Amino acid sequence: MLVLSRKVGEAIVVGDDIRIRILEMKGGQVRVGIEAPDQVAVHRDEIFQKILEENRRAASEAPANLDDLSDVLEINKG
Repeated sequence: MLVLSRKVGEAIVVGDDIRIRILEMKGGQVRVGIEAPDQVAVHRDEIFQKILEENRRAASEAPANLDDLSDVLEINKG
């Protein structure tokens, strides 16, 4: 892990197109601005962990019965 110290207004660059800037420090909080391309997902860690958990849960569920789906499609064709 790389650990850096930054002052308000200073930034960190990740790769060619992600910039993390320190916007404000007040009390025990730091406000951070992140500039990244639209195709790069940026989440708070706790939200990202919930997304991973939901994806794992969805992947572990039994798939839908494809025979039932086939029956529905046959009805809609005729």
